[in-house]
Amino acid sequence: MSSVPQQIIAMGGGGFSMEPENPRLDRYILAQAGKSNPSVCFIPPAPWKDYIERFHAAFAKFECRASDLSFYPPPTADLESFILEKDIVYVGGGTTKSMLAVWREWNMPAILKKALEKGVILSGLSAGGICWFDWGVTDSIPGALTPLKCLGFLAGSFCPHFDGEPMRRPEFHRLLKEGKIPAGLAADDGAAVHFIDGKLERAVASRPKAMAYQLGIENGEVAERGILPRYLE
Repeated sequence: MSSVPQQIIAMGGGGFSMEPENPRLDRYILAQAGKSNPSVCFIPPAPWKDYIERFHAAFAKFECRASDLSFYPPPTADLESFILEKDIVYVGGGTTKSMLAVWREWNMPAILKKALEKGVILSGLSAGGICWFDWGVTDSIPGALTPLKCLGFLAGSFCPHFDGEPMRRPEFHRLLKEGKIPAGLAADDGAAVHFIDGKLERAVASRPKAMAYQLGIENGEVAERGILPRYLE
């Protein structure tokens, strides 16, 4: 096992793009680097200029060194060195299926795995939360919520926006009951799950009522248990 903690922080929703006036989750992610002026790289799922600009405007208010990585074109031919010199990778929300397809073309799964083992914190919301797990519940296909095989850095499945989109809970339940997705976690908008060395360390929240959940099948039925998060002041 690596001598440095391997940290992944997956948000159901929140951060600068969903809560521009509520920086609690973004501050929490930056604090986990354990140093002043950490370097953080934002990876949007697509080359959305406005999304990148909003990231830089938000993180300019923090003590950090912000950069971004788009693949249209990438900022450097040496993506591995670019990522490995960061303290935090922060992945935005968008179309997970398309994002992962692009990543695979650029060998990003192997680069991100190496970064995790080196101690780079991997984080993100929605697509940027789903991507780290074995499986995710995604809306990448218009008109449906479907299971998606992801990077597998964390065991099980993940469903974001659990309270923010009305079909998330019933569709995750259905996929579990039909055996189309393994047991896992869900997070409300404003909630995040923090893993260290592959184990769930805690849940945190930027909103007083935001929750995280463990879901699985027991006696043929879906069992859902709340995980009370620590509210971030």
